[in-house]
Amino acid sequence: MSDLQSKFDIIYNSNYPKVHRLCLGYTNGDEALAKDITQDVFIKVWENLGTFRNESSLPTWIYRITVNTCLMSLRKKKPVDISSHLNVLQSTEDAVQEEDKSNKIKQLYSCINTLNSHGKSIILLELEGLPQKEIADVMGMSHEAIRVRIHRIKEKLTKCVKK
Repeated sequence: MSDLQSKFDIIYNSNYPKVHRLCLGYTNGDEALAKDITQDVFIKVWENLGTFRNESSLPTWIYRITVNTCLMSLRKKKPVDISSHLNVLQSTEDAVQEEDKSNKIKQLYSCINTLNSHGKSIILLELEGLPQKEIADVMGMSHEAIRVRIHRIKEKLTKCVKK
């Protein structure tokens, strides 16, 4: 196994869950589409790993590839209706609570879907737990601008979810 292959295996294993969750956010919870896009992200990482110049951290570089790949992929596809993925026939109390949680998540994704592509990228990275400084690097914006945008996006989402 080559050094590049070993390095890629480590990168893949340590970043796959984060990339997949971010893709799930972009695809409104469509698991199959999120897996396809995640695979596309890691193909791009593999193809460009040899040219990575360490101008940013490796995770920031991977997030940038992920955001760009998700945006490009979703421009080609129609929005996904995740309501078709919800199981309505649940009978136990635990299932009712799970359905309520799924509905809240669905509603949040629906509200996130109303944002423009920059706003969607910013809030999905924020929800992923990325530090705002790193979000600024990924988005190519100042830290202050990201801080203000996140605040405004959260206000907008709060109003949307309460409707």
